[in-house]
Amino acid sequence: MEASNLMDEGLNLMLFGMGFVFIFLTLLVFVTKFMSWIIIRYEKNVGVIPDEGVPSPTTYIPHHGPIADHVTTAPTDQSLVSVLTAAVHKFRSRSKS
Repeated sequence: MEASNLMDEGLNLMLFGMGFVFIFLTLLVFVTKFMSWIIIRYEKNVGVIPDEGVPSPTTYIPHHGPIADHVTTAPTDQSLVSVLTAAVHKFRSRSKS
């Protein structure tokens, strides 16, 4: 195959693909606008909040109390702070040398 023939085929394929995508996206925009027009035409109160307001959710989430005791989390927090401090110190001492 010649190089110019291969370039022509590649250019042809690229233009065909870009044209197909352009036509598809244009069609998608028009179909979406048409669907929006239909919904607005037949449903008069689209986007209107009712006079009585929006009802609150009816899901009941029971209260089970605190997830963890503060006494048990304090040593964990202190050990976490000490580990993080040591890691930062080691990183900074390694970066300087």
